[in-house]
Amino acid sequence: MKRSFYLKSTDIEVAKELYKSALDKILLDRTEVIETKDAYNRVLSQAVYAKRSVPFYPSAAMDGIAIYSKLTIEANEHKPLLLNNNDYIEVDTGDPILEPYDAVIMVEDCIESEKGIQIIKSVVPWENVRPIGEDIVEGELLFPMEHVLRPMDISVLMATNLLSIEVYKQVSVAIIPTGTEIRSAYDKVETGDIVESNSYLFMGLSKEAFANPTTLDIIPDNYDLLKETIQKASRLYDVVLVNAGSSAGREDFTASVISDLGEVIVHGLAIKPGKPAILGIVNNVPIIGIPGYPVSAHIVFEEFVTPLLLRMNHRPKMIQKTINATSTRRIVSSLKSKEYIRVKLGYIDDKYVATPLARGAGMMMSVVKSDGYALIDKNSEGIEANNEMTVWLNKPLEIIQNTIMAIGSHDVIMDVLNNLFEQSKVNYHISSVHVGSYAGLLALKRRESHIAMTHLLDSTGTYNTEVIKQLFSDESMVLIKGVKRIQGLIVQPGNPLNILTIQDSVNHRFVNRQRGAGTRVLLDFWLKQFNINPELINGYDKELSTHLAVAAAVQSGIADCGLGVYSAAKIMGCDFIPLGEEDYDFICRKEFLENDMMKQFLISLKSDSFKQICTQLGGYNTSYSGEVYLYERSV
Repeated sequence: MKRSFYLKSTDIEVAKELYKSALDKILLDRTEVIETKDAYNRVLSQAVYAKRSVPFYPSAAMDGIAIYSKLTIEANEHKPLLLNNNDYIEVDTGDPILEPYDAVIMVEDCIESEKGIQIIKSVVPWENVRPIGEDIVEGELLFPMEHVLRPMDISVLMATNLLSIEVYKQVSVAIIPTGTEIRSAYDKVETGDIVESNSYLFMGLSKEAFANPTTLDIIPDNYDLLKETIQKASRLYDVVLVNAGSSAGREDFTASVISDLGEVIVHGLAIKPGKPAILGIVNNVPIIGIPGYPVSAHIVFEEFVTPLLLRMNHRPKMIQKTINATSTRRIVSSLKSKEYIRVKLGYIDDKYVATPLARGAGMMMSVVKSDGYALIDKNSEGIEANNEMTVWLNKPLEIIQNTIMAIGSHDVIMDVLNNLFEQSKVNYHISSVHVGSYAGLLALKRRESHIAMTHLLDSTGTYNTEVIKQLFSDESMVLIKGVKRIQGLIVQPGNPLNILTIQDSVNHRFVNRQRGAGTRVLLDFWLKQFNINPELINGYDKELSTHLAVAAAVQSGIADCGLGVYSAAKIMGCDFIPLGEEDYDFICRKEFLENDMMKQFLISLKSDSFKQICTQLGGYNTSYSGEVYLYERSV
């Protein structure tokens, strides 16, 4: 079977209009009658009218006695009226009031005596009586067409004898994972296998759009089998999603299959990531080919599938919440495509700042950690630092406004502190971006973060104090002691290469940290001490952004060793050669100490829970955690 090349890269708004126009000709409303008790959150396909009045008989509005009102005309305070037992009957709220009775006297207005019940005021006809239809009259319009049924609505329908109701059918969605190398998350996987996880993303997003999704068996890269599966699914489901196989590779058959069975409306979008998407129709059923890379898959689903499912389910189109935020860095963009850049957002000095995250289309965790997508329009070369851009939110603004933006060096204690925040009863959060100590301090200097994490060694052998004096001489700053931690060489389990010193690393594959990282500064300090030329280190220029990434590279055999902290080595099951202790601290502006979020940060940092977890992780000294040192401006 010949491969399918892109037809063209279609502008996303043009693609939406083309697909909408094609679907307008085929989409039909499907309805069903279901029991009212099961109709919560369903959409009415026609107007509904009451089948019975509420109440459907005159009923007591109060506890008391039912009486014929004319008998009470002469009752007053000066001359109480003694009632005969045949004059009334006792009633409770809701009891029917039938002839000859036409009023209710509240129990509070009935005076009991040895002779019987006395009353001291008269009542008028139908006083304290609910007439037929007081709440709802038979034949009254209850709810219009397209109404979404709420719990209170179900109660009204049941009360008016509407025990079944006609609603729009919920859209059924077939999810077809494809790829010879794809394996179920429940299967044993080997090198070269890819765990199928996108279907779980699609299942959740489909349910959020009120659809009923079903994931079918994984289809290997076989043209005939894929064709048979899509053909069958298009007859059984309302929407079919084919995941992967939408690009132009040798085994990307989806576009050709859809073309053979029906029609390809669009193949290829002018967006990045998400270009290799397919919008098609088979047997009058929408068929959407979604790229396999997770980030691309997420964007294509949100831009095309979610609106389609909401439309078919007669739900209002979701208004995507966007804000304007200032970019902390220059973002270079392609002129050919609209780009979606994952960003972390901070609310600093009453404005939003956005820090770009990794841009790889396969890095789904960057979406999880992000606060939204920065949208860079087609025909734009990008965004300059300090310029505003539109950000498509994937978190509520309230959360972003109540989050400490922490930028700087990486350590797993940031995850520990974040978890402690989430476990506390206060509604605050921590969001950390790991760019290295010096880059974090520069971000703080530019007022792009609340705090910076740093462990910079200066020429005198002390940590973090000199850089504060140099970078922030014109401001009053605070150094908050974090932890003392052990730095050393992370080596493979069992240390088969017998790497014991920095000098030993010269002869082996090394993995380094990014420029500006405190760990890299420490490495350079030691290399200089031992008179080792960095060019002799095999892998000195191979950069990773976290201690855990270094440990993972060593554990997997990509590298023989790397410099990092003990806790990362322990987590990844690596051996560790300790080389020295360093200070991992936090820097913020003096005025931020008065912020309630920062007060909670200090509480968490000083807590027994934090210290206990650090002890369990190993390699940390928390004796000074939470101590505060003030550095007043010098000019």
